[in-house]
Amino acid sequence: MIQVGIIGGTGYVGAELLRLLSNHNKVKISAVSSTSYSGKTISSIYPNFYGINEIVYGNEDEVIEKSDLIFLGLPSGLSESIVEKAVKKNKICIDMGADFRFKSETAYKKWYKKDFEIMDLHEKSVYGLPELNRKYIKEAKIIGNPGCYATSVELALLPLISGGFIEEKGIIADCKSGVTGSGRSLKEGSHFVNCNESFSAYKVANHRHTPEIEENLSSVSKKDVKLTFIPHLIPINRGILSTVYTTPKDKIDMEKLHEDYCEFYKAEPFVKVLPLGEVAKINNVRLSNYCHISLHYDEENNKLIMISCLDNMVKGSAGQGIQNMNIVLGFDEKEGLNAVPAIF
Repeated sequence: MIQVGIIGGTGYVGAELLRLLSNHNKVKISAVSSTSYSGKTISSIYPNFYGINEIVYGNEDEVIEKSDLIFLGLPSGLSESIVEKAVKKNKICIDMGADFRFKSETAYKKWYKKDFEIMDLHEKSVYGLPELNRKYIKEAKIIGNPGCYATSVELALLPLISGGFIEEKGIIADCKSGVTGSGRSLKEGSHFVNCNESFSAYKVANHRHTPEIEENLSSVSKKDVKLTFIPHLIPINRGILSTVYTTPKDKIDMEKLHEDYCEFYKAEPFVKVLPLGEVAKINNVRLSNYCHISLHYDEENNKLIMISCLDNMVKGSAGQGIQNMNIVLGFDEKEGLNAVPAIF
């Protein structure tokens, strides 16, 4: 059994990792840390674990010492020094925050107001989108798990960008997320009275996932990809729906494009391209590691539209982290992630 630990185990991401890892047959949860709840049991914070997992929250050094692989579920800006300690002890680290998502220090500093303090860690890290970087993830010691919105938008666009089918500028990503995307800490916008029966945009054209998406799509395109990204908060617990508008360079044959998408993702266990005429919906991927993509064309305005849906807490976060874990440890990629999406 591989010993797996979590540093920062009381946020939504940490709790979701615990839930999913509980169904994994090849790993054992060795230790979990929490600054705020040290000494308390997991079930005292999340009663759904009562009688199932009664592990006690410890400290980060305990997690590093007891674990072969470590997930870091921390706010951005806190992972570097911990990863340095862990890597020196030959541990594998999967950072669920943004600290290892970027190759460009300039972009990270602009959007996160922080420098790369330990440069060699970033040179060794791999961006953990399996559908893009699987061969590099296999050999990685440090994996930066992608952002939830970024995962949805990048999966929607990868076949088009890699094939050079669309204009690299003027892409619009209109995205909606459930309230778990804002984390466990209470914020004004996530109060029940402010989000229930409401629907609002936030961080318009100023969201931190914008440079992440642009950097990774540009690396595929070998051209400078630019997009306008507008996130919205919708009154559901979990899920992301991204509607991505693009301009094709040539006349579109939707049957051929659909074949190209199916071919591009045919070996990917968690990306499902829906038949033409169907529309991707959040409730069809809920509580699963699947991403559904549907393709649409506005012929009159020459706009190619992709709709991409995933569960922000699973494929958008903890599930993708476990998918990366499976790859780097040589397990079946679907291990622990085989759950069929919830029916309702």
